[in-house]
Amino acid sequence: MDEAARGWRLGALGHRNFRLFFFGQGVSLIGTWMQSVALGWLVLDLTNSPFAVGLNQALRSLGVLLFTLYAGVVVDRVDKRRLIIWTQALQLAEALVLAALVWTRSVTPWQVMVLALLFGVVNAFDIPGRQAFLVELVGKDDLMNGIALNSSMFNAARIVGPALAGVLIGAAGVGMCFFLNGVSYLAVIAGLLAMRLPPFVRRPGSGSAWQGLREAVGFIRSDRRVLALVLLVAAFSVFGFPFLVLMPVVARDVLHTAARGYGALMASVGVGAMLGALALAVAGRRVAMGAALLEGGAAFGALLVAFAAARAFALALGLLALTGCAMIVTTALANTMLQTLVPDALRGRVMAFYAFVFVGMAPFGAFQAGLLAEHTSAPLAIAVGGIGCLGAAALAAARAPGLWALR
Repeated sequence: MDEAARGWRLGALGHRNFRLFFFGQGVSLIGTWMQSVALGWLVLDLTNSPFAVGLNQALRSLGVLLFTLYAGVVVDRVDKRRLIIWTQALQLAEALVLAALVWTRSVTPWQVMVLALLFGVVNAFDIPGRQAFLVELVGKDDLMNGIALNSSMFNAARIVGPALAGVLIGAAGVGMCFFLNGVSYLAVIAGLLAMRLPPFVRRPGSGSAWQGLREAVGFIRSDRRVLALVLLVAAFSVFGFPFLVLMPVVARDVLHTAARGYGALMASVGVGAMLGALALAVAGRRVAMGAALLEGGAAFGALLVAFAAARAFALALGLLALTGCAMIVTTALANTMLQTLVPDALRGRVMAFYAFVFVGMAPFGAFQAGLLAEHTSAPLAIAVGGIGCLGAAALAAARAPGLWALR
């Protein structure tokens, strides 16, 4: 840690490598959220189908579902920084291809879906790589602070990115959102290249990939707290998080607002999430992590049900801010608790399981939410998801009472 930073007790920000990662990723994430908003609007405009919106999001996660468990084995055996540079460069290329297709007026739904599928394959290696890399930047003492700060940056970008996208879609079209996202990846790549890290030492091969996965599964099953965390995140991914996928439908068909209103709704989620993450970063070790996670999970489910019933735009904005806060408290604490409990030798594989349930299960969530919205309504699909999250939080509290004691 830098001496001056230590004096100011900056936690994870006291580490130079983390600062490079943090600020570079902050720029890149603004572009990521701009692209996310633009993609939802583009698919809805091309197809006029809520199901297609859900399908596109599902395909962007399908690669994680199929490959991330194998990717966890790879992460434990390779230079994580080099791996992340490659994944970021490939995501840069995907964004620029989307921009080119839109600007040449040759974009079709099937092209967007194919690019979504390829993006998911790359993300399968990127997510566990970044998650496992974080502890190498800050150490375990500052891990919770680092994860909370990372989450706050992610959600600050969730505010800025959708707001910019809402303006840009109306002024310059969705192609500009894709182009700027591609350029934004240069910031995180530059930060990674500027880091000062010890030379990478390759670990001796420890059996086949299958044996590596079996070892990780054995660890997860052996600790009821770890298993409960993984299953709780899986339930939230399938039932809760698809409310974001359905936001274009809610904005246009329920709240009767245009692209700027859609951007404001997405930004409201980010405001609440950023405030929740900053509160975790400030509170630090004073947080009773297990209790806060279970209570936050229950609140997230209840707020989704309330949002589904909202018909006033201002009320929806307020409920989404609270929903974002509860969502980030739950996910950031689950991430921190898993990384605290896992041995270093298994970190990449266990975080791959986390990515598998957090992102890889999302296709099932997006598919079921889009299908239910297509045949009933988007608000009903969101309310059903909220009830599912409430049930999952109650089940985790009952089956893994040891979670309450985690601090």
